[in-house]
Amino acid sequence: MRALDRWGQELRDWALPAEILEAAPESPYGFDASLFRSRAGRSVAREPNPTTQRALETLPDGGSVLDVGVGGGATSLPLAVRAGTIIGVDGQADMLGEFSEAARRAGVASRAMQGAWPAVAPEAPAADVVVCGHALYNVQELEPFARALTAHARTRVVAEITEAHPWSWMGFLYERFHGLSRPDGPTADLAREALTELGFDVGMEPSESPPPGGFETRDAAIALVRRRLCLPAERDGEIAVALGDLLAEHDGLWSAGPDHGRTLTLWWSP
Repeated sequence: MRALDRWGQELRDWALPAEILEAAPESPYGFDASLFRSRAGRSVAREPNPTTQRALETLPDGGSVLDVGVGGGATSLPLAVRAGTIIGVDGQADMLGEFSEAARRAGVASRAMQGAWPAVAPEAPAADVVVCGHALYNVQELEPFARALTAHARTRVVAEITEAHPWSWMGFLYERFHGLSRPDGPTADLAREALTELGFDVGMEPSESPPPGGFETRDAAIALVRRRLCLPAERDGEIAVALGDLLAEHDGLWSAGPDHGRTLTLWWSP
């Protein structure tokens, strides 16, 4: 089986059974925008990571950046030191609000576009550099997504992705609360293999994952896990016990999950 087909199949294997989804108080998908606010703030303050470095290598002074799956801007805002304009694309309006405010604070011109990629690609402008941070695991049909990224880049596409699926660490929770086994894949290595099948010469560089963004309260961190597990709020106490030391405070912000790991930067030229 082609790597592209394996990628799509391994993501489809993550689908939750209908009976769990039907009983869920809210959709397990989507994010609380406040989490991305803290991620964006930390990304600007930290030393440049490989994703920032690879993007800056080909970004001209005053150049443009297109950030697909912008969230709060954690991937693109570190480029504000050189960029003239950052265009952020996201499906959530509240995310775009966080991004626009963060761009204002960073002193860089910005434009927000709401919609799913690549459906909104025809309305998006070309840019000197296209970045895409932590969105590939949401993309079952990788080929049209990646080709649209590439078509919009004048010099380089830079994507950031965790080594394994971001929900992989929660496998023991699905087993505990639902008796449900979770898949092992896909992985960043498979993403690179699939992109290479498309004819792209893909570079890859690992780095330690930055400290996670977080929430102002412990309850908000638990609520995100509860949402992923499709459970009601009255199970929060059980979730907290199950999380144990994985529920922790870092620099005044609460998060649930591993506090370290590996992130891979992937890049290629159009």
